[in-house]
Amino acid sequence: MDTIRSFGRLDDGCQVHAYRIGEADGVCAEILDLGGILARLRVPGDTGRVDAVLGLPDARAYFGDPAFLGILVGRYGNRIGGSRFALDGQAHLLAANEGRNHLHGGLLGFGRRLWTVEDHRADALVLRLRSPAGEEGYPGNLDVLATYRIAGDRLQLRFDASTDAATPFNPTHHPYFNLAGDASVPASAQVLQVPVAGVLPVSDDLIPLGHVEPVAGTAFDFRTAATLQARIDRDDPQLRIAAGYDHCLVLEPDRAWAAALYSPHSGVAMRIDCDAPALQLYGGQALARQHPGLGDGLCLEPQDYPDAPNQPAFPDAILRPGRAYRRDILYRFARPGRDCAWDDVAAALEPA
Repeated sequence: MDTIRSFGRLDDGCQVHAYRIGEADGVCAEILDLGGILARLRVPGDTGRVDAVLGLPDARAYFGDPAFLGILVGRYGNRIGGSRFALDGQAHLLAANEGRNHLHGGLLGFGRRLWTVEDHRADALVLRLRSPAGEEGYPGNLDVLATYRIAGDRLQLRFDASTDAATPFNPTHHPYFNLAGDASVPASAQVLQVPVAGVLPVSDDLIPLGHVEPVAGTAFDFRTAATLQARIDRDDPQLRIAAGYDHCLVLEPDRAWAAALYSPHSGVAMRIDCDAPALQLYGGQALARQHPGLGDGLCLEPQDYPDAPNQPAFPDAILRPGRAYRRDILYRFARPGRDCAWDDVAAALEPA
């Protein structure tokens, strides 16, 4: 099987390629040099290979995609309210691409730019991007290295970055997971567990209000594993704002992992390990409108707090010169089997 293939051209004539890493009979991924997009992720299931993420057919579809399928997100994942912030006494105006707000890095962000391939091996792909000062309104020249690596049952994504001027920086990853391997199966039928300490309530335009609320007894309490179908409460005022889940969950500080997801349909499970302080849960409720016929998927995005540059009570999310930034997101897969008890799922996901 070819490890590099053409994935089409953009309207400006630029060629986009897909790079395969992993083993054909194990965890295997295809990643684009456009946006570092995870276009395909196949994992072993009980009855054969499972397509674990949603994908689009070609480069043009991804470039025009309003749902951010599979992209490397930056400079700032999630939202910055009013598309503006002040840093070290200077005001900065960002590109507004969601009403008055700035979402996932702006009009192009990291996800609609061609990255340079630094290295491609059977088990790894290394991508590089320079984001120049002023791009999307951000200060500072930012150099980013994104490394995808497959080892056994794990897909690792590592961000390394440095800047020559202080800048907000909150990279994350935006695949839509449906571990059923069948996008017609509702994503909300997957079982989710998150070591959640609280939730960031949002305004009508999904900007955090600036405080953390407890989750006990609410639709956001995934400390005990449950399907989204079972947990969702249509009368919850926060869920009405977003027409479902599109909220940042604050994680327990001493947790060993960030999220676990399981499909009783396929018997496939996934655990996300990351040291990020929060996790955006998005139920994919806009997909039917944005991509009719594509199917169902949900996003689990490890990240810093949204709108942190404008929220003094939130943890700092500013990268400064002289600091070497690194963040690892590890996806670990297992096959506990169909219709398993959660204890068996959790045991299967523990590192060997």
